[in-house]
Amino acid sequence: MSRRIILIVNAGSSSLKFSVFRLGDTDILQLAVRGQIDGIGTRPHLCVKDVTSAVVAERDFAIIEISNVQQAIWFAGDWLNEYFQDAQLLAVGHRVVHGGTDYSHPVLVDEAVFAALEQLIPLAPLHQPHNLAAIRVVREVQPQVPQIACFDTAFHRTHPQIADLYALPWKYYASGVRRYGFHGLSYEYIAATLPKVSPALAGGRVIAAHLGSGASLCAMQAGKSLDSTMGFSPLDGVPMGTRPGALDPGVLLYLINECGLSGADLEKLLYRESGLLGLSGISNDMRVLMESREPRAQLAIEYFLHYVIKQIGALAAVLGGIDGLVFTAGIGEHSPVIRARILQGCAWLGISVDAEANVRGGPRISMEDSPVAVWVIPTDEEWMIPRHTLALVFKKEKGYVN
Repeated sequence: MSRRIILIVNAGSSSLKFSVFRLGDTDILQLAVRGQIDGIGTRPHLCVKDVTSAVVAERDFAIIEISNVQQAIWFAGDWLNEYFQDAQLLAVGHRVVHGGTDYSHPVLVDEAVFAALEQLIPLAPLHQPHNLAAIRVVREVQPQVPQIACFDTAFHRTHPQIADLYALPWKYYASGVRRYGFHGLSYEYIAATLPKVSPALAGGRVIAAHLGSGASLCAMQAGKSLDSTMGFSPLDGVPMGTRPGALDPGVLLYLINECGLSGADLEKLLYRESGLLGLSGISNDMRVLMESREPRAQLAIEYFLHYVIKQIGALAAVLGGIDGLVFTAGIGEHSPVIRARILQGCAWLGISVDAEANVRGGPRISMEDSPVAVWVIPTDEEWMIPRHTLALVFKKEKGYVN
């Protein structure tokens, strides 16, 4: 009997992440390899590691070899076919950033679903086209293989309506202009992990801070999302690597009417030229900024800290107080200095920090008697996708889905 595998794909604008999970005789998922092609269009580089983190493939490419995401997907597919020659590909699971109003759970992708997801490209132009490009390529190569879309917006569909509304005429809400929230796969992982890490906290009021190049915060009650800092698009909330976070809409009107920016100009400005990069003029990478002595680099850091602390306060008010705070993602997991600065600004919540534990990276970085427990929990968005994919494959085999 051939080995059964599930492929997981996370396609971005300049990188392609992929992983392969084996399905054992007891239908338990086991990670086999995890890889990434980054620098697409600039300095393409492939690195694949096995479950022990040993490198099993590594290669640099000329730009002409992998100049776009589609070419990266084709190459990764060829490599995987060679590496897993005797394996049966059961399904492919994809991270898709936007599910709109229709998709609150992972879904089997057919023609109708794919067409609906294409209509959401204007809501997430930096991510959605690349997510769908991966689905399109797999469909061309192996049309018989089920593909599952797992959405970053789905976890937030438990929001009360009041948290999703904008104060605009009702017709816009009815047409889909509302607060969706993002990073949902990351928050879903945190919610699923908390019962193992801290069972008492899992049923309480928790703010999860997904702080990375993309950043947001989520207010959770008993593992359900009640509110989040991102809204209609992944531009809202706290400042990010190249995205501004919350912005007075009057600024956009000014940029259009007085500065002559077009829609394309605004998209480039808001998605690629703002945030930490725009403020510092140096880099979108927090590590680079923290090493820099340039005043604008320090200003960008202070701005980031100010708005993260501000949003923690806002979400604490939504929850009526908090029992726990969780740091996750690149900055949240790996920067004890940023965590310490944020917690210093949140001292009014009664948080008592264990400085040594914070330097070590946790997992718990608050004192045992702290009224608010603070944890560092590494996120794994790509672990949620194979679980959802396998569940839908089994449902399909049993005839529960078409």
